Amino acid sequence: MHAEEKLTAETFPESPEKATLEGKNKFVGFWLFLGGETVLFASLFATFLSLRQSPKGGPPEDLFELPIVFIATMLLLTSSLTSVYAMYHMKNFNFKQMQLWLGITVLLGAAFLGLEIYEFNHYVHEKEFTITTNAFGSAFYTLVGTHGAHVTFGLFWITTLIIRNWKRGLSLYNAPKYYVASLYWHFIDVVWVFIFTVVYLMGMVG
Repeated sequence: MHAEEKLTAETFPESPEKATLEGKNKFVGFWLFLGGETVLFASLFATFLSLRQSPKGGPPEDLFELPIVFIATMLLLTSSLTSVYAMYHMKNFNFKQMQLWLGITVLLGAAFLGLEIYEFNHYVHEKEFTITTNAFGSAFYTLVGTHGAHVTFGLFWITTLIIRNWKRGLSLYNAPKYYVASLYWHFIDVVWVFIFTVVYLMGMVG
């Protein structure tokens, strides 16, 4: 089936993201890219854990604001769910509902990012804890900040897809792009679950 062929709900394939050779190539390329991203975050986690108990200084006492972090976590996990709804509507050739749920995903992700910026600002100005405070500070801001940069990229990616295809509708050409962007969003959500557990929960219990 050609990527630019006129489609209807009846002729739309069950797996539009893999219905063309280009779509399959995007899918394979994404998993290769994700392998590199996994290695990157694994390295950052390993560095964080090794510096967490550094003799030159660990985390300051009562540093983390867990209620804020918990709300941010719920926002990001909910955004992963809304992106699932978006892909469900994509597979059912419902372009408007797909765009709507992706828009909600972007709003939730932006709210998460806003809370993270607030958190960093609070640590720097209220608790005087910066990236240069000690080894733990360097590891913390690098790990969480790198994740925040990935969230920012994901928001830009999904927003660009929404705007660029607003009048074009859904096709076998852009369906793989939406699907891969959704997978990327799930990836950064999974990374955050590990950050929440390793950085915040472990930090609270010591």
